[in-house]
Amino acid sequence: MAKLILSVDGTVLKEISLAKERTTLGRKPHNDIQVDNLAVSGEHAAIITILNDSFIEDLNSTNGTLVNGKPIKKHFLQNNDVIEIGKHKLKYFNDTPVQSAAADFERTMIIRRPSAPAPMAAPSPSTSLPPSPAPSPAGPGGASLSDTHTNMRPMSASMVPPPVPTASAAKAAPTAAPAASPAPAASAVREAAIQVLSGAAAGRTLDLVKNLTTIGKPGVQVAVITRRPNGFFITHVEGTSFPTINGTGLGGQAQQLNDHDLIEIAGVKMEFFFKP
Repeated sequence: MAKLILSVDGTVLKEISLAKERTTLGRKPHNDIQVDNLAVSGEHAAIITILNDSFIEDLNSTNGTLVNGKPIKKHFLQNNDVIEIGKHKLKYFNDTPVQSAAADFERTMIIRRPSAPAPMAAPSPSTSLPPSPAPSPAGPGGASLSDTHTNMRPMSASMVPPPVPTASAAKAAPTAAPAASPAPAASAVREAAIQVLSGAAAGRTLDLVKNLTTIGKPGVQVAVITRRPNGFFITHVEGTSFPTINGTGLGGQAQQLNDHDLIEIAGVKMEFFFKP
């Protein structure tokens, strides 16, 4: 489990295990890690821990948050990173052998600031190509839909037809007993997706095939949907206000998603649903 070592002026004050999905740091006593110093804002920063990965986000503090001496807004924490808030330092330790790259976290963002499209080479006249879908126009407030997933999935073993026995094989073992049927596999998480309901990208669907899928608009509101053995959970990651689920604020803890839950984040409405 990841942990922090809190110190000031070289003196270790305490060790904190990152057992919660959202750990807050600040001067006010309701924070999970209270740092009673005037240089620290009342609600200074938050650390979001998903599986083995942790991210720190500065909550618009007055004096800012530093990681390894550099000011950050949001940062993917690596083993031995040093967080500075005021005169206090928190050293991050995570002895998990493999951590996800920060790029993997951002790659699944489906609503993000639009970027300039790369020039596309014209296809050769002799080559027949299927028509490309038109790019999604920017949504409200500069949000756009990023098609980072495909609908193609590897063929499962159950979809591969069994080999047809040859005549010689049938003669070789005419009295062989039929093979015992394999035990049924443990039930896996049902396949699920989200569909955008409002804005210019309305109608677009994203399959939730990765362990982490982030949704929202950087700098405004971001949440992460986590695929777990017991279902799909959504957690607030970035922004001063929480996304809503069926009209109710998400809050600071993860919430399990149910079929046809309505999510509203960064001004965009979308629906979570299980696939048949």
